[in-house]
Amino acid sequence: MPNSTLALDRVFYALADPTRRAVLERLSKKPAPVSELAAQFDMALPSFMQHLTVLEDCGLARSHKDGRVRTYHLEPRALRAAEQWMTKHRAIWETRLNQLDDYLTNMKETNR
Repeated sequence: MPNSTLALDRVFYALADPTRRAVLERLSKKPAPVSELAAQFDMALPSFMQHLTVLEDCGLARSHKDGRVRTYHLEPRALRAAEQWMTKHRAIWETRLNQLDDYLTNMKETNR
């Protein structure tokens, strides 16, 4: 499997989880420390940290440590790859659906 495909799979895997999407939504406003991010979720910190690890591993978030505080920020490059994939596939499906619409319209007119 090519690296770009594997990277895209990891991004979509990360985006599939509502907790991770909520974290990304929060990070889109501004960087935040782990404690602030975890506060809105009813789960143990180690479980929450697993979500942050997934986001960091696929490149959707980055962190840096300042003393004892680890702060995360959004990394939009990985989102751009997913957006490009969706745009390409949306164009393909729009073309196919337009062809189907033309075919069905033509069939309807023929049967009159």
